Formats: sequence, structure tokens, C-alpha cells
Amino acid sequence: MKTGMKGLRRVSAVAITAGAVLTAGAFTASAQAATTATPTIAAKGGFVMNNGTGKSLFTKAADTRRSTGSTTKIMTARVVLAQPNLNLDAKVTVQKAYSDYIVDNNWASSAKLIVGDKVTVRQLLYGLMLPSGCDAAYALADKFGTGSTRAARVKSFIGKMNTTAKSLGLTNTHFDSFDGIGHGANYSTPRDLTKLASSAMKYSTFRTVVKTKSTKQKVTTKSGGYRYMSWTNTNNLLGSYSGTIGVKTGSGPEAKYCLVFAATRNGKTMIGTVLASSSVDNRTADAKKIMDYGFKQ
Repeated sequence: MKTGMKGLRRVSAVAITAGAVLTAGAFTASAQAATTATPTIAAKGGFVMNNGTGKSLFTKAADTRRSTGSTTKIMTARVVLAQPNLNLDAKVTVQKAYSDYIVDNNWASSAKLIVGDKVTVRQLLYGLMLPSGCDAAYALADKFGTGSTRAARVKSFIGKMNTTAKSLGLTNTHFDSFDGIGHGANYSTPRDLTKLASSAMKYSTFRTVVKTKSTKQKVTTKSGGYRYMSWTNTNNLLGSYSGTIGVKTGSGPEAKYCLVFAATRNGKTMIGTVLASSSVDNRTADAKKIMDYGFKQ
């Protein structure tokens, strides 16, 4: 009889232990489900993918066309870097038209280029991507477009932007400006902009520029002397989100607050876009949320 009681106790203990394991397992599964719940973002559109596999990990109105603001400048840089026999150290003289453009457009952000200075193409790329200089964008469009007049060269350059978009399969993308200050037909989608950024990140110069928090560049003045230009990156993810490697901010009255972003952790790279977020802080928070979500997948 005693032996029977011991056996019963052992069976009961096993049953209780098994039940505890099952209960703990259920709690663990529940906790994991909670931590990987699809995030809610302030932006009207969002997308993130694994850059290595191309797998989509988060979508919100990912194929809805929206104004892109200065994230347009990713394509400006991409067109420049794809030029045959590109000399990044070639010098460009800053024209009055570039600074006048800043004055004439209220939403134009500036690299504060000084008329008569000679800056290299590489320096213009820093001025384009860090402080989001519309004057730098204009200089690059003027330099790398073709035509006998500045207007013709700019038109030609924007044409190259659209040709490149087609070649990359960006079917919901169109540009009518070199910097994102559009004229009614400058748009893209979170998915398309992410694909564009992924393509641009294949260029080592682009990767170097967009992960730079700040830079001090020595440029030649009109008189033959030199001055230093200091530029700080507008991408708040740099320094605030571990593993951030780029990419580009954007804003505007129609675009609201946009961000194309990328980060690498443990050999995995997330790349994505948020469009039409409600503030600078929210676009940064949105990007962090959906990258966190992507890294957990």
C-alpha cells in the first residue's frame, strides 16, 4: 500500500511538473508574440525589407504614391555615381544661380555654398546628402546634365533620374526636380524609395557619405585661397540607433516628414522608408520601430 502511495505521488509530481512546463511554454510563446506584434507608426506610408534577401518585413501603404521631399536626392546622388569615368575630384565652380535658387524657394535647405568657390564632385555629394543642400543638388544637375544652357542641362539630368527609375523597376516613381522641390509630378512610394536606396548603397562612395555624421571640407575660394565648409547630417538615427548606416531625410509642405534608413546588426541589414510622418521626432521613432520589428523576424 505504501509503495502504491509513493507511486501515486511520483505520478502526481510528474503531472504537475509537466503542467508547469506547458504553462511556462504558453507564457513564453505569448511574450514572444507580444514583442513581435506589428508596430503602429505615425507615418502615412512605411516599408522595411531585409536588404540581403529582399524580403518585405513591414508594409503600410507601401505602394501609395506620395511626395518625397529631399529623399529625392538619393536619386540625384545615384545618377551622379553611375556616370561613366566619374572623377570625384573634378572641381565645380559655384554659380550665382545656385544660391539664388535657395533664396527663391522657401523650403530649400542649403549647403551654404559660396559663389565663386571651387568644390569637388565628392564634396558636393557631402553637401547634398548631409545638410541636404538644394544648392549642391543644382550644382550636380548642372554639371552632369547635357545641353548648351543651364535649363537644358537641368532638364537632361532630371531625364536621367527618370530613366534610372525605370531601369530599376520603380514603376510608382517620377521626378520633376533634382532636389524634391517638385512641380506637381515628383513622387514615389515607400517600397520604390527603399529599392532605390538599396541600389545606391551598392556604391562605396554613397555608403561612405550617408553614414557620416559630420564633415569639414576644405574648398578653394574664388581668389585662390581656401576655406572650410562644415556640414552635419540631418539623419537623427546616426548616433541614436545602433548599427545605422544611412540614408536620407526629407520634408516639405506636401511631403511632411520622410526618412529613408538602413542599419546593420549581427550581419543582417534592414533598409526601409517612412513617408508623410507627422514630425522630425516621429519619423525617427517610426524608423526605429519598424527596424526593430524587422530585426526580430
